[in-house]
Amino acid sequence: MSVERPLINSSVPHSARIWNYWLGGKDCYAIDRQVGDQIAETNPAIRDIARAQRAFLVRAVEYLIAETGVRQFLDVGTGLPTANNTHEVAQRLAPETRIVYVDHDPIVLAHAEALLTSTPEGATAYIDADLRDPDAILEQAAKTLDLTQPVALILLGIAAHITDDSVYDIAGRLVGALPSGSYLVFCDSTEVVHPEQQRAMVEQWNEASDNPRINRSPDQLARFFDGLDLLEPGVVSVSRWRPSATSSEAPAEVDSFGGVARRP
Repeated sequence: MSVERPLINSSVPHSARIWNYWLGGKDCYAIDRQVGDQIAETNPAIRDIARAQRAFLVRAVEYLIAETGVRQFLDVGTGLPTANNTHEVAQRLAPETRIVYVDHDPIVLAHAEALLTSTPEGATAYIDADLRDPDAILEQAAKTLDLTQPVALILLGIAAHITDDSVYDIAGRLVGALPSGSYLVFCDSTEVVHPEQQRAMVEQWNEASDNPRINRSPDQLARFFDGLDLLEPGVVSVSRWRPSATSSEAPAEVDSFGGVARRP
């Protein structure tokens, strides 16, 4: 049976393609590069933020695979595929790992085949679902993941797209459905390092994109870990979450804060 593909308008900027551009990916059009460059002029640190967030994902997944025994990941808000996706990092270390990606963006859906690759021992699946519908996510994820066994839930930069406090209940519903020994890997944008630039960037993003977002304080982001055992070093700039020991100096902070926590 053929699947109807969503139409992709290459003349309208798109948030997932802009983020992909900042990460150095190729799945973007001239309009995305143009808007991405305009936003980067407003906030020159945005490329550093995007790359620091991806590096945080890599370190967190490597830690969970090597140190906790987790072999299942639920990655919500996948975005467009680029280097070092969750399944690539996890299955490189543990080929039997099972990963479910979740996104509701039709443009991301059109690129989903690039994510649907797996080692023979493991599994990689894609769910077309919205973070605002956690029950649908859990129901579909259960077709690939064993939700009676620990799962690492990944929410990177996605909660900002729900601009009211309902986001805490939504995230809590997902975490609460996972068994003891599961983990939350979370980060989102802040206004700590360059507050004026961050505020201006969000305003510009919201004008150019159909997917608005909001910045939250580190204290507001810490609420996502309520009831969980937060791992050291706590909620910090993602660049400073267990960085590689390549320098004696702490990495520069970026305006994306987060952490990793275990469900007791």
